[in-house]
Amino acid sequence: MLEAGTVAVLVAVVLGVILLGILFTFVPVMLWISALAAGVRVSIFTLIGMRLRRVIPSRVINPLIKAHKAGLDVSTNQLESHYLAGGNVDRVVNALIAAHRANIDLSFERSAAIDLAGRDVLEAVQMSVNPKVIETPFIAGVAMDGIEVKAKARITVRANIDRLVGGAGEETIVARVGEGIVSTIGSQTDHKKVLENPDMISQTVLSKGLDAGTAFEILSIDIADVDIGKNIGAELQTEQAEADKKIAQAKAEERRAMAVAQEQEMKARVEEMRAKVVEAEAQVPLAMSEALRSGNIGVMDYMNIQNISADTEMRDSIGNMSDDGKNGRKND
Repeated sequence: MLEAGTVAVLVAVVLGVILLGILFTFVPVMLWISALAAGVRVSIFTLIGMRLRRVIPSRVINPLIKAHKAGLDVSTNQLESHYLAGGNVDRVVNALIAAHRANIDLSFERSAAIDLAGRDVLEAVQMSVNPKVIETPFIAGVAMDGIEVKAKARITVRANIDRLVGGAGEETIVARVGEGIVSTIGSQTDHKKVLENPDMISQTVLSKGLDAGTAFEILSIDIADVDIGKNIGAELQTEQAEADKKIAQAKAEERRAMAVAQEQEMKARVEEMRAKVVEAEAQVPLAMSEALRSGNIGVMDYMNIQNISADTEMRDSIGNMSDDGKNGRKND
């Protein structure tokens, strides 16, 4: 059996090991030692406070050590506040170091603001040192002679640190350059001038100050390729002629329809007049009977009228027979 004193010592040792394990888990002692070895004075209570504020100490202390070794004056509170705001502390410190090495004036506040704005501040610094080339797709413009000219440009840009917050991006640069290319091509009277002197496009576009209000500075605009497209003028004239043709056909059809309608109207009027003639002829027997009844004409007068009518019908019949005989001979 172990003595009571021995048991107490063992219990104390176990409790001490457990407490040390909890202490080393909650308090980043090794990180504190690394900071002291690097010459960064950080209190152990500061690290404990970071734990209580739910800040991962390594996300702040390691960039702080890096900044201190690079000769930057950055405090723990600045890095911790940027971390709590949702920023990338390590990227901001790397950007500050790169800017310091390249003699670029970049403060911590501006770098943090750029990072919180959603831009890659390290990439922006690197682009300030090593400009980026943006290649546009083929942009089509039409010269005054109606020939389409397609041009592809390469835009060399450098990041403008002062305008990264609130400045327009690459899409705006490409759109403005495309607009300048289209207007430059459209102002030429002959498309051959564009083919002979393509650098005229880059010079004209570059002189317009297209980088105003953007996060970049345009260094140069180079025309990589120029190609001939369609004859837009000829196509437009063809389409206009086709449209004029359809309009003329529509007007002719309208006139034909009006003529047909007028013809039908005239036929209706003829039938109407024939009906009136028939109606008038029907009144003749009634008038004659009324004249006989009233004694205005006699029976002999009526018979003479009938004889004259019969003679007229006979002559008409003979005339029709003569006409039919002539037409038959002609057909033979």
